[in-house]
Amino acid sequence: MKEKIEEVIKSVGKAIKGKRNVVELILTCLIGEGHILIEDIPGVGKTTMVKAISKSLGLSFNRLQFTPDVLPTDITGLNIYNQATREFRFIKGPVFTNILLADEINRATPKTQSSLLEVMEEKQVTVDGTLYRVPYPFMVLATQNPIEFEGTYTLPESQMDRFMMKISMGYPQRSEEREIIEEYMVRDPLDEIEPVLSSEDLENMIIESKTVYMSDEVEEYILDIVDGTRKNDFISLGVSPRGALQLAKASRAYAYIKGRDYVIPDDVKKMSLYVLPHRVLTKTVKFDRIGAKGVIEEILRNVKVPRGEVHV
Repeated sequence: MKEKIEEVIKSVGKAIKGKRNVVELILTCLIGEGHILIEDIPGVGKTTMVKAISKSLGLSFNRLQFTPDVLPTDITGLNIYNQATREFRFIKGPVFTNILLADEINRATPKTQSSLLEVMEEKQVTVDGTLYRVPYPFMVLATQNPIEFEGTYTLPESQMDRFMMKISMGYPQRSEEREIIEEYMVRDPLDEIEPVLSSEDLENMIIESKTVYMSDEVEEYILDIVDGTRKNDFISLGVSPRGALQLAKASRAYAYIKGRDYVIPDDVKKMSLYVLPHRVLTKTVKFDRIGAKGVIEEILRNVKVPRGEVHV
């Protein structure tokens, strides 16, 4: 399936220039059945990236622009009473899709943000006591502006913990930005993107990724890293068991993306930088300056890397 992964990356590259690593991370989350949060300034291509991936994969896609007046029912849907039939009819919200782009999620109130918790964890929503399943596969791909931007709310820890990864896109290189200007001045490259995978291909990838081998040594390595966040003097809240599981899932899915049937310590090390920082809280001024990612990097330097066999 590595050839098909390359086809997807090439397809997305028609609309987004020079972001191979970001595309690989998003595909890792999708194949690992996780969700992803992209934090970056406006205008760097977050929405375009999500549209390009959904079109390349042939998945259904809905976009919801979060604002302070968005209500939970605007996300999940609601029951409407039909006076003619004297019955309630459920009107599905935008969450009933394969990929939900929750754009600027931190502009919504905490109550509205929390309405995503059930569907992100259990792939279902409950409205007036009735359970509704969302399509499979399902991924929330949320974007948010940095918290110092006006009109934003901090996502609660329970919400952050539901995201497998938190990433940023960053500015393009100068040559890439020139390509963006030249191409988007005359056409929209998104219009040229066609599906390169079938839904069956994607489901097979998800199933196959779960067979990727993870040795006992690599599992212990993951546990050592997670334990390091709980014993670190500069962290007030360490990684939860859910975080440990998400790191294992991400490492396995990333190994699959790279064409291997086994996980190596470098997979775990790389995924740690995207899976763990948003799950910890630092407590000193020194580490606030370098950020949670800096603390995780320090932990990775101090945890012993397994040197034995990591594949069958």
